[in-house]
Amino acid sequence: MLKYKCGVLVALMGGMCAQNAMALDLSLATATDMIIAESQDLKKADANVQKAQAQLSAVNANRWFKLDASATYMNMINVEKPFKATGFDLPPALGGLISETLKGQSVHIEVPDNILMVGLSASQPIYTFGKIGNAVKSVKSAIGISESSRELTRRAVRYGAAEIYWTAKMTDDIVKIAKSDLQAARDARRNLTASARANRSNLVKIESDIATKEINLSDAEFNRDTAHRMLKILAGIDVDEKLVLTDEFPTKFAAMDAKTLTRNPQWDILGAQAAMYEAQARAARAEHLPTLAAMASYDFMAMGPEYDTMFEKSGSQSAYWGLALQMPIFTGGATRANATISAMDAEAARQDLDKSKKMITEEYDNAVEKYNHLRGNLKTLQNARDLAAKTYEFSRQRFAAGQTSAVELAEVSAGLYQLDMALLNAKYNILMSAESIKKLGE
Repeated sequence: MLKYKCGVLVALMGGMCAQNAMALDLSLATATDMIIAESQDLKKADANVQKAQAQLSAVNANRWFKLDASATYMNMINVEKPFKATGFDLPPALGGLISETLKGQSVHIEVPDNILMVGLSASQPIYTFGKIGNAVKSVKSAIGISESSRELTRRAVRYGAAEIYWTAKMTDDIVKIAKSDLQAARDARRNLTASARANRSNLVKIESDIATKEINLSDAEFNRDTAHRMLKILAGIDVDEKLVLTDEFPTKFAAMDAKTLTRNPQWDILGAQAAMYEAQARAARAEHLPTLAAMASYDFMAMGPEYDTMFEKSGSQSAYWGLALQMPIFTGGATRANATISAMDAEAARQDLDKSKKMITEEYDNAVEKYNHLRGNLKTLQNARDLAAKTYEFSRQRFAAGQTSAVELAEVSAGLYQLDMALLNAKYNILMSAESIKKLGE
């Protein structure tokens, strides 16, 4: 029986090791690629680019000739005798209208009741005075807007991927800090109860600290699980998959040599919007100008009393070609109003561009300054944390020797915990400042 229990224990331990070995290792680069691939916003931005390109094809189609065909079949119905052809009689009284051989006789004229008409027409615009050309320019600007919007979305998704990854990593480290802090308090209680000098006040204080730190650890584990679950959802990973985040917070950060911001996708969008509305305004103004086009047409008509006899005789044919000049005379002011609306939209886009340049430049400069500021303070913060760790070690040893109280040990422990959290938060903020710089200025 003992051998059986040992075998089961070994099997369970092996299964746990296998489960941990099957955990998914995830780096920042891999997580970013997976989140970008899963992003619905990026898929929508790609669709908008394809839509704009299709609009360009539609507008360019107006430059080429149009060929139209038509076919019409008609059957004339004799209302009095539906199954007979329609006709009428010429009376003998018409006299001279009837030849000598038919004088004194009535003449019946039958109207063909089956008529087939087939036609083919073509038109080719020659000169539109800017209508088509400005429409094409407008759509090309719209394509630029959609492409810049896609780039703006890609940067936002990449920034969000870095944010959720480093947030999840920070929760991992917070759990480690909370576990270490709780274990230190438990070790202090064990040392205190193992000695013969334990007093009630110290025990009560340590028990209170342990209860508080257990809550801190529980909260940290909940936040870690939440962050990991959100990362899995965004990356398209099964929520039951165990993750191991392989990228660690750096201990040192390189100096940031940020250049002056000269371009941003949002600026490209607003600039393209202004160009698009200006082209639309020019196209609207061109509506009151004429349009010159070449026209050509061919028509064939066959008729007969019955369907199967329509083509026994040669049908009639007609064709023509020429030039057409279409000149609008009165539009009720719609042309001028549309041009004014587009011109005002272009002016609004230029004003938004000026405002965006000021705001984004300020945001970019602040991100650079924040990065340098936090990076400059990191070494000092690291030294403060190391000193707090040494202070805690001294206090722990004194407490073990009975030379200090649990209150002092708790205060020193709390100071070390706060500095550990502050150092971790500073590293996170430095990384996200660098991501903000990439998002705004790449």
